[in-house]
Amino acid sequence: MKHIKNFSEIHLKDIALVGGKNSSLGEMFSELSSKGIKVPDGFAVTSEGYWYFLNENKLVPKLTAILSELDLKTFNNLSKIGSQARKLLLDASFPKELSDEIVTTYKQLEKRSGSTISLAVRSSATAEDLPNASFAGQQESYLNVQGEENLIAACHRCYASLFTDRAIKYRVDNGFDHMKVALSIGIQIMVRSDKACAGVMFTLDPDTGFDQVALISGAWGLGENVVQGSVNTDEFLVYKSFIGKVKQPIISRKLGSKEKTMVYADKKMSEIQKPEDAIINLDTSPENRQKYTLNDEEVVQLAKWAIIIQQHYKRHMDIEWAKDGDTNEIFIVQARPETVHSQNKNKSQFKEYKIKEKGKLICQGIGLGNRITSGIARRLDSPKDINKLNKGEILVTGRTDPDWDPILKKAAGIITDQGGRTSHAAIVAREVGAVAIVGSGNATKTIKDGQVVTISTAEGDTGFVYEGKGTWDEQEIDTSKIEMPETKIMLILADPDKAFRYSLFPNNGVGLMRMEFIINNTIRIHPMALHHFDQLKDEAVKKEIENLTHHYPDKKNYFIHKLAEATAMIAAAFYPKDVIVRMSDFKSNEYANLLGGTQFEPEEQNPMIGFRGASRYYHLLYKDAFIMECEAMKIVREEMGFTNIKLMLPFVRTTKEATNVIAIMKENGLVRGIKGLELYMMVEIPSNALQAEEFAKHFDGFSIGSNDLTQLTLGADRDSELLSDIFSPFDPAVMQLISMAIKKAKDEGIKIGLCGQAPSDYPEYSKFLVECGIDSISFNPDALIKGISNIHLAESKNLEGKN
Repeated sequence: MKHIKNFSEIHLKDIALVGGKNSSLGEMFSELSSKGIKVPDGFAVTSEGYWYFLNENKLVPKLTAILSELDLKTFNNLSKIGSQARKLLLDASFPKELSDEIVTTYKQLEKRSGSTISLAVRSSATAEDLPNASFAGQQESYLNVQGEENLIAACHRCYASLFTDRAIKYRVDNGFDHMKVALSIGIQIMVRSDKACAGVMFTLDPDTGFDQVALISGAWGLGENVVQGSVNTDEFLVYKSFIGKVKQPIISRKLGSKEKTMVYADKKMSEIQKPEDAIINLDTSPENRQKYTLNDEEVVQLAKWAIIIQQHYKRHMDIEWAKDGDTNEIFIVQARPETVHSQNKNKSQFKEYKIKEKGKLICQGIGLGNRITSGIARRLDSPKDINKLNKGEILVTGRTDPDWDPILKKAAGIITDQGGRTSHAAIVAREVGAVAIVGSGNATKTIKDGQVVTISTAEGDTGFVYEGKGTWDEQEIDTSKIEMPETKIMLILADPDKAFRYSLFPNNGVGLMRMEFIINNTIRIHPMALHHFDQLKDEAVKKEIENLTHHYPDKKNYFIHKLAEATAMIAAAFYPKDVIVRMSDFKSNEYANLLGGTQFEPEEQNPMIGFRGASRYYHLLYKDAFIMECEAMKIVREEMGFTNIKLMLPFVRTTKEATNVIAIMKENGLVRGIKGLELYMMVEIPSNALQAEEFAKHFDGFSIGSNDLTQLTLGADRDSELLSDIFSPFDPAVMQLISMAIKKAKDEGIKIGLCGQAPSDYPEYSKFLVECGIDSISFNPDALIKGISNIHLAESKNLEGKN
């Protein structure tokens, strides 16, 4: 056949003939089927078929004339020019010779499959999906195409879709000559994902570029909802190098709301006037909205395939998958190069944003871009409203598809009601460098047109929209110019959503991971309320907890699994560097603020020195909850494989408390020295320093908590403005205790570090710690660069002093 190639005949080298999409499908079908990857069979109408169509109808001069009228400065007539070009192609006749070739090959494909088939008919531009440009979604795809007439009609419309408004604008922006770009058509057996699910996966984290994980997202029904961002998807993160080596390589699961399910329309062939009439979007059943689209085995299988595809192409990839509801088989239906992080040549350069002043919270969603911007919000319902959006304004809309691309490039920020991290809006926002919040649910209802708003995606995985113009700090960071000092530099972290990004900063690991942040923000429920769920007295609280935990018949597992996954995110980000996890260190009044907490917490006059830290862990009021914390840490270390997790006990008043808690940990499978487990203790009470040599018998390391140590040494409330002159890290008594703790740790041969702000704020404090021989200092990320500078200075002066 002159204008047809079967997938079995196609390889990557055929990109000029069949385009990026088809050459990639053929490459996988030919080369990766033997490695277990399933790609649906199909064929391509080559680019020569497109030129044959144009030449038979003498369309080249007419098309060239129409496109020459495009206003390349304002693009105000883009819609008119695109419409004229598409009409020209659609009014032309489809050549019989080409039609006969397509139909003959279609019949052969049907014969190979052994049954009547539905088809996916996809456009594949000959410059499409090249490594330096993502043409994803620029041309049209048609699903559930059945019968010869509908197939030819779909092919005809594919040719016309080379001149959609977005495709014309994209070619102009990227310097492609319209008349040198051709279109190949991919015709592939349709996977019956309308009866199951489909989605997208990346071989890295698409937000940060962290490349040790695969991100898999999915929704019920056909995959177009995921690609277009019509639904909020389920998301799974898999730590790639642990697949096959550990029991549980999935480090995160997030349940999406999956509001819509795209299925085939229940119509007779005679009722389908155009290819897109064959599909319909239905409301997802409440039961399916609350269920994950994939089980763990399927998630891991997809991640394995992602690795094979990445290794074969020797680059990071953006992959579409679909599950067949009839056979329960999973297929790969597309793979293209990832275009954002793969092209980032300045991976050592960051800009860190920190919000200072902000207005009232309007709405929130999935935040992309790790940035902050402010501007006038412009609510648009259609891409035809391009002239209403001025450059630098913030686009607010329900969702976007490729028709919106010309507008997205003008926007300083993008806010949508729908969509996930792998949706169209998210991908384009990353490519054009816009701040974006997708999947807000209600932005179009809560943000007024013309309202000044501030978008912040610099506060974790969640992006926030605030009223008015906020203020924020920006800090340029170039890690390539930073030399690490002799003293170990570690981070203080609490938010798992920021871990991948912060792992790219210069560091020797995490010196303090605050478990209570995860309990407060991710879990939100008092652990004893989950352990004793049936005994809860407040029915309203009980109902709220049930709504949060309905996936878990045993409520304890909600706490254990959520804590394990959040901890694993941070452990994965820094693996194999140490991540020192401090067991929960809320005070009783803070625990009481958790959902269901008031029933399980005493009322104390002075919680700061009351029922907190190690004292809780072996007390009947909290022991069951501490065992749940231990179970979560055991899962992270043993089932997920993150043995870089070290555990630290806070506020250990006496060595007797230390032995009590260590015994409970041992009973629950966390034994010091077994499987590399190291135990640390916070030095934050004067007794810890005074008796450091005795505490050292039970621990592998100490971490000085300078704020609490200062407070308890001086008897001065750290939060009291009246005592602010007294509360000083430079007080001689405090410095004496710190010096004593470091010396005793050194004498006993155990590690010792310090967590706190003072070493970054005061160069002389860094000098004091370096002179004492501190092993490590942990900084908050925003203080890291200044802290490193101070340590360098201190070490150089210390060296001069010795010489």
